[in-house]
Amino acid sequence: MTTIHDLSQSQRGIDLNCDFGESYGVYTFGQDTELLAHVTSVNIACGFHAGDPHAMREAVYRAAEAGAAIGAHPGLPDRLGFGRREMAVSAQEVFDMTLYQIGALDAFVRAAGVSLRHVKPHGALYHMAGRSEELADAFVRAVSVFDPSLIIYGQWGSELLTAANKHNMQSASEIFADRSYQADGTLTPRNRQGATLASAEEALLQTLSIITTGTARTIEGKEIVIQGDTVCLHGDGQRAGEFAAALRKGLEAAGIALQPPTPRR
Repeated sequence: MTTIHDLSQSQRGIDLNCDFGESYGVYTFGQDTELLAHVTSVNIACGFHAGDPHAMREAVYRAAEAGAAIGAHPGLPDRLGFGRREMAVSAQEVFDMTLYQIGALDAFVRAAGVSLRHVKPHGALYHMAGRSEELADAFVRAVSVFDPSLIIYGQWGSELLTAANKHNMQSASEIFADRSYQADGTLTPRNRQGATLASAEEALLQTLSIITTGTARTIEGKEIVIQGDTVCLHGDGQRAGEFAAALRKGLEAAGIALQPPTPRR
């Protein structure tokens, strides 16, 4: 099994991804237009935590036109909490809801004449599957039965990457540009002060540190080991477009190529 990180820096570059297409009905979220000018891949909401058929179709066609790699972003069925509240779901439920959402988005992807490249769980599902071997296995199995060539995006050190390896699936270790880290390598909970980095400069410095030295400084000031293949920028941040522009400019200035991971076909 080949992970993206097994390749050399010169071969792989780094992917810059963002959550995308999270509007639904009359409600508009995120800065999709601004982000699309800078990212190399997008994670499109599949209708559970956000998105609807119209938003999904529009997001797919916009990403395809921009040349961004398209990924599915399945989440928990919790619009009120934007998919960021944990739910007592079983492994079978995770399998079923993941497969359902990937299939829904892929219908629009096929209609646009492009291919789905990766799958990344959203919000609470991302963190639950990152901690739980059982839920991670259910999520990865759902992706595998749909298309074993798809790349699993998961946080560095998470059970998602372990499950991808178990099922011989390609994976990409994800780091976060706009979120602070704790000493155990997890993200600082959103209800704590300092969970979100305040400036684009901080986000760039953290990202460069992880890419070039394999380390990040935690919210407590400690240095931890983290490695990444794809950098996530949350699309619903108030200054997401500004952060994306600064990240792309700063990474390219540092000689780091920006490119999406390539799945095996």
